[in-house]
Amino acid sequence: MSNADAPGDTRQQDFRTLLRSLPVWDTELPHFDPATAPADPLHLFQQWLSEAAAAGSPEPHTMTLATADATGRPSVRTLMLHDADERGWHFATHRTSRKGRELAVRPEAALGFYWPAVGRQVRVQGAVTAAGAEESRADLAKRSTGALAAALVGRQSEVLSSYEELEHASDAAWERARREPDAPVGTWTLYVLEAQEVEFFQGDDRRRHVRLNYRRSPSAESGWTTELLWP
Repeated sequence: MSNADAPGDTRQQDFRTLLRSLPVWDTELPHFDPATAPADPLHLFQQWLSEAAAAGSPEPHTMTLATADATGRPSVRTLMLHDADERGWHFATHRTSRKGRELAVRPEAALGFYWPAVGRQVRVQGAVTAAGAEESRADLAKRSTGALAAALVGRQSEVLSSYEELEHASDAAWERARREPDAPVGTWTLYVLEAQEVEFFQGDDRRRHVRLNYRRSPSAESGWTTELLWP
């Protein structure tokens, strides 16, 4: 009898056993001394992402993006970071997608990065601004043919009547993307999250995790303040 055919109680127990058996940080973790952290969280973030990539974390530029609708109901998904600079953390999507609609009515979000190879995570929270059409077009132009084809398909988050409909739309979009590598996608929008808080978490095998939190000071001249948090 397969697990799928097992009685409910047995299946649930098997699932719990699996959860408890999964290894966590079965590798040597790096040491992080918060006293050596730079004054600006951007520099530490760029360093940590580079170190995660060097340590073999798959797709270290992927992140979770949490948004909320007008009523405060949250939603979360995984997507790619496009850049991180003095303006903030950059990502893109269709403004007509669920996340695009939510950002239109509630322009704030949270990002989460997790790199298990080094036992690190970073949380970023702040206000989100939509870039203009020219910058959004330039963002899409830097991406792959597949990314352009997906953007040309559009209709993200709408109800799909059948998978065959997606296949047909995708085939047409790929053909156009190859034929017109600069094809415009009017709804494609680049967003920039200006961080108000950035937390860096370094895991420890004795559970003495280091949590360093940056908070933007009310005064622009003051930059950032930092604080350690209990794990």
